[in-house]
Amino acid sequence: MLFDYQKAQRMKERYPSGTRIRLDSMDDPYAPIAPGTEGTVDFVDDIGTLHCTFDNGRTLGVVPGEDSFSVLSRPAPSEPEESPTPQFGMRME
Repeated sequence: MLFDYQKAQRMKERYPSGTRIRLDSMDDPYAPIAPGTEGTVDFVDDIGTLHCTFDNGRTLGVVPGEDSFSVLSRPAPSEPEESPTPQFGMRME
């Protein structure tokens, strides 16, 4: 599989930290996780692998296109915090 920077960036945007997933299938003979196991995306690395903590305590990378999963929920977008901007000793409104 060739590295595709733009694809990895799309994965980071599509699956932000906190996204909940359900694993449908995983083709990993060394450390498979059972179908139906749910988990939370911790982060997406620079090649697009979703690093997850599963509800059974396991942590493992999920590879889109190799492993099959469904998104259960995504975190609410965070709103930027507003802080008063002092200018000349006054709060601007």
